[in-house]
Amino acid sequence: MIYLFGSILFSSYLTLSFKVLQRLKINTLQAIVFNYIACVLTGSVVNGSFPVNKTNITAPWFVWALLMGAMFISIFNVIGFTTQKLGVAVASVANKLSMVIPFVFSLYLYNENSTGLKIAGIAVALIAVVLTCYPSQKSDGTTKQSRQLLLLLPLLLFVSSGLLDTLIVYVKNNFFINPEDNFNTFLISAFSVAACIGFLILVLQVATGKQQFSFKAILAGIIIGIPNYFSIWCLGKVITAYKGNSSAIIPVNNMGIVLFSAVAAWLLFKEKLSLVNWIGIGLAIAAIALIAYG
Repeated sequence: MIYLFGSILFSSYLTLSFKVLQRLKINTLQAIVFNYIACVLTGSVVNGSFPVNKTNITAPWFVWALLMGAMFISIFNVIGFTTQKLGVAVASVANKLSMVIPFVFSLYLYNENSTGLKIAGIAVALIAVVLTCYPSQKSDGTTKQSRQLLLLLPLLLFVSSGLLDTLIVYVKNNFFINPEDNFNTFLISAFSVAACIGFLILVLQVATGKQQFSFKAILAGIIIGIPNYFSIWCLGKVITAYKGNSSAIIPVNNMGIVLFSAVAAWLLFKEKLSLVNWIGIGLAIAAIALIAYG
């Protein structure tokens, strides 16, 4: 249970941190890039060594590490942009209620048990996504067309995050089945890919004069990166502990992140949520109960 709480706490911290970056006017891309470098260093310390070597590069799981690394940095940028443009609650809901994708995946590939309550919980969760992301009528200076384009962000985040959670479950259940299998090796490899992709993009932007390296962004990346590593590390531990029931535990984990993030954003950043948005968050609580106890 402690790993579940850790996953919820660290993941919520990540979403909230993008709001802090915006307020402190810290370059988001640079913070994300240095965050992944910090992830690699943290994981190597936990692992006892840097695990990306000739043996692991030829391992059957390494191609999935390449894919996950590319997804990590892409999705993190979408989360950051969505948080800063639409708010913490919207980003958290779109990101974490994407659980419907790994839920269906777990039922199909692993023949996990499904009940009417679980299916009802997924249906309620999807309604919660819509209501929590429902825009307020208050104008923020953006045009109607701009608001419509911004509303595509939660959809993009919903699909991409669902695929990422699915990939984590697939890799954990197929290549790192036993507790003694070093899932940390896979994580560090994926984080290394994300760091390399991000650093290459950043160097190109600096070389073309589009950006300048910022010390504040480096410091922010370190502060974000260490919890980022442990958010995925804890999730891996949760999947191992609840092996055979990932279709239930992933939704509970994601719903916890949604609720914690929304309340924290309301308390810390005074984010305004409409009655419709609060109804959506309330339905998220109901969905947790249906999925967890179904």
